[in-house]
Amino acid sequence: MPVTHAEAPGTALAAPSDYEIVERAIAYIAAHAAEQPSLEQIAAAMGFSEFHFQRLFTRWVGISPKRFLQHLTLEEARRRLARSRSVLDVAFDVGLSGPARLHDLFVSCLAVTPAEYRRRGEGVDIAWGAHDTPLGRCVVLQTERGVCGIGFAAPGEERDALESLLEGWERATVREAPEETAATVRQLFEGTGGDLRLLLRGTPFQLRVWEALLRIPEGAVTTYGDLAGRLASGPRAVGQAVGANPVAFLIPCHRVIASSGLAGGYRWGEARKLAILGREWEVRNEQ
Repeated sequence: MPVTHAEAPGTALAAPSDYEIVERAIAYIAAHAAEQPSLEQIAAAMGFSEFHFQRLFTRWVGISPKRFLQHLTLEEARRRLARSRSVLDVAFDVGLSGPARLHDLFVSCLAVTPAEYRRRGEGVDIAWGAHDTPLGRCVVLQTERGVCGIGFAAPGEERDALESLLEGWERATVREAPEETAATVRQLFEGTGGDLRLLLRGTPFQLRVWEALLRIPEGAVTTYGDLAGRLASGPRAVGQAVGANPVAFLIPCHRVIASSGLAGGYRWGEARKLAILGREWEVRNEQ
């Protein structure tokens, strides 16, 4: 199935976005955590003065780098895990049927039928678009029945993210239409709220895991083992299903971390996972 791609705007000579700098800073800190780098050292590694780096970082997240990074320590992650269990008990007691609430969105999931699953997207029209967001470039795929893919990409690598998200939809008609996907991005990142439908292509087990992820509230986290226990399944199978999540950020697989408190892997990069968690934990600092 041929897919035409317009060249991503602003990727040739544009300066890095705030998020790209923050992502590099988080990756730097993660790599030098044992050394506890100072603000001066982090800023210098990013090529900024302390003043300009702190101002840029605060503009991105609303707090200082030091306070943000306190959210990403092993101690904070373990505290979150301990305090999330009772919240998750309630969330899972509600059950995995019906729409889930995420921020101000009501998210409902529709699974493709077994016949549609076998046809690998034949007869489906998919509109896609790449957009700038507070978490970097975001690629969105959607059909008239719902959003079927969300992923992240570095500038100029939107095509790779698109191809990754099209796995299983190889026979679909795919067209670039950012004007159609822009509303979805506004719902996700600008808090416009409303109802959002997902069209998910997965095995029955994957669908069950993804619906369970939608029950994890913002600010809460769980482990692969705990999630597996709630679903009466093996941690490895659950981990594989979490990793195959085709709808980044909205289906919050980033809220599943290792039992040690370490972030663990993430399809769209560990630094981005830490960035998302840090922002969520600051927003829900009262939990």
